[in-house]
This record gives sequence, structure tokens and C-alpha cells, in this order.
Amino acid sequence: MMALLKRIFLHNFGLKLLSLFLAAGLWLMIARDEQPAEVALRAPIVFQNVPSHLEISSESIPEAQIRIRGPERIIRQLQPNEIHAEIDLGDAKPGERTYDLNTQEVRHPREVRVVQIVPSQLHLSFDNRLTREVQIHPSVSVDIAAGEQIVKCVLDPPSIRITGPQQHVEKVEAASTDTVDAKGVNGTAVFTTNAFVADPLVQVVDSASIRVTVTVQKSRPGIAH
Repeated sequence: MMALLKRIFLHNFGLKLLSLFLAAGLWLMIARDEQPAEVALRAPIVFQNVPSHLEISSESIPEAQIRIRGPERIIRQLQPNEIHAEIDLGDAKPGERTYDLNTQEVRHPREVRVVQIVPSQLHLSFDNRLTREVQIHPSVSVDIAAGEQIVKCVLDPPSIRITGPQQHVEKVEAASTDTVDAKGVNGTAVFTTNAFVADPLVQVVDSASIRVTVTVQKSRPGIAH
């Protein structure tokens, strides 16, 4: 019996020893990767079920810093789109409201767990959506020192539609064009540009280009205007 066991044990002893070392090394690699690790990630806040008639009127919405813990192997393989916070706005109304950000609002791989969320609350302002039409004011640059003056400026179209939170849209008196450089023009020239509204919460609905027809006249020497 002892001879049989000895023969079985010593048969291909080198290969068996090599297999043992490989198995031990593989186990050590897996064990190391399974050690817990912790990391803080910047994650977006996704708003779901936003009422169609409402606009979020908060001027800034922070990202969430989510600290997660899990196996090191999983932590290292995480993709940015795998973790985000969700807030259901289905019951939102005009005014202000504070929402809690807790682990139930965070979507993440099941192999990890959420340790901390910063901020833990999110304060939002809501307003009714308003869409209206406003005039466009042209911005044209000429060389006054060279005696150039604008005698006529025509916009096509002359107005655009804007939309956004009601209180913000109501304060917009007019949209503006990007500055058109008409320096050196003597007569009529046509420029293509865009219109914008300074308030970042107000959007331009009609984003088509604006045609600006400018007539510039140069003063004659010795003639005052």
C-alpha cells in the first residue's frame, strides 16, 4: 500500500509541483482582487418624469459625489455611466422643493454598495414653461474713427421665439445677434449670424441663422453729421 501511494505521489512530481504553484498564484491574484476597495465618483443626477408644463428654474444643479465600496476588481472596471442618482419629479409643482438623495436613489452594479452621497439633499426651484416671441436687436461694429456710420440695418427674421421658466422669459426684452463686423463696408452688405439670449435658462426655439443687411455710409471730409 505504501509503495502504491509513493508511486502515485512521485509520478510526474515536477508537473504536480508546477500545478500547485500555478494554482496558488492564481488564488493569490483572485484573493487580492477580491479585497475591498473604496472610491468617490462624480455622478450625474438624472431627473425622471418631469411634467411637460414645468421647467427647472434653479440656476445651478450640482453633480452628486457618490462614495462606493466593493471588490477591488469590480471598482477598477467601473464605467462612468454605471453609477448615477435618479430623482422622480412626477409630483413637482411651481415653487421650491427639497429632495433627499439616499442609497435608494442611486443606480449602481449590485457587486458594490453606496457608502455616502454628497450632497445628501437637493433643493430645486420649478416654474411654469412659457414660450413667446421677442424682437432681435442687431449688434454691428463699424469704424467710427474712419467716419463710418450705419444708416440702415434690416434683420430677417426680425424676431425669434424663446422658451424657459416663466419668470425668466418674461424678463427678456429682446434677443441680440452676435456682433457683425461691418468695418470697411461702404454701401450695403449682407451678413449671416445667430441670435442669443443672455439668460442661460432661456432657450432660443428658432435656431435658424439671421440675415443682417447693413448699409454703411462714410462721412465726407469737412462735412459734419
